[in-house]
Amino acid sequence: MSKYYRGKRKQNIFDPKSTSPFKLSRTRLSMFLECPRCFYIDRRLGVDRPPGFPFSLNSAVDILLKKEFDAHRAAQTPHPLMTQYGIDAVPFQHEKLEEWRDAMRRGISYLQPATNLQISGGIDDIWVNRKGELLIADYKATSKEEEVNLDADWQIAYKRQIEIYQWLFRKNGFKVSKTGYFVYCNGDTSKESFDGKLEFDVKLIPYEGNDSWVEPAVMGAYKCLMSETVPNAAPDCDYCLYRDSVEQVL
Repeated sequence: MSKYYRGKRKQNIFDPKSTSPFKLSRTRLSMFLECPRCFYIDRRLGVDRPPGFPFSLNSAVDILLKKEFDAHRAAQTPHPLMTQYGIDAVPFQHEKLEEWRDAMRRGISYLQPATNLQISGGIDDIWVNRKGELLIADYKATSKEEEVNLDADWQIAYKRQIEIYQWLFRKNGFKVSKTGYFVYCNGDTSKESFDGKLEFDVKLIPYEGNDSWVEPAVMGAYKCLMSETVPNAAPDCDYCLYRDSVEQVL
């Protein structure tokens, strides 16, 4: 039997009576926005959604990009992509960078006093411009024939990701630019042969973030967790639609 389906888990469950801070990752906050019911069943009742499969190729791209940018971080020189796109910045140096990158350790986090929720997330990269503003950067990898962009409805999750990181760094006292960047790597399938090598077209996509929704979302997530009633499902939640469909045929 899968390790994910052995009944209710015993850790990372919200207790309304507890006075200890409760860690809530940016992915869980996004889940609340996607479907309050799934969020409640996960963080309050202890049963998560079925897990997706890991994208090992995406992880490999992330690791290699970090190595590239870290080399320029050490030298305090702009990455060639920054020069190509006219971005007057260099990779940001900080003693906590590896901690901020590691979501399992905590990542970048902020304890929201009104809720006692510890909001956290693991970043890909941070750059700094001449004004001393931090530029949040996130790596993405895909393979599609058309030009990569941020126009699809489902990519709101990407935009929220940047905005949550911007909010977290501001709450930690940093000056943060409204502009973040996606380093988007698109696998090139136009080659005549594979030859054991996959080449990528790499594009920088700027995004003007607006983190004004984050604080209300944290408050909404807290109110949801404090409730003794399971909330309604989002109308377009595939997970809830599946559960409801199964219940109808059993």
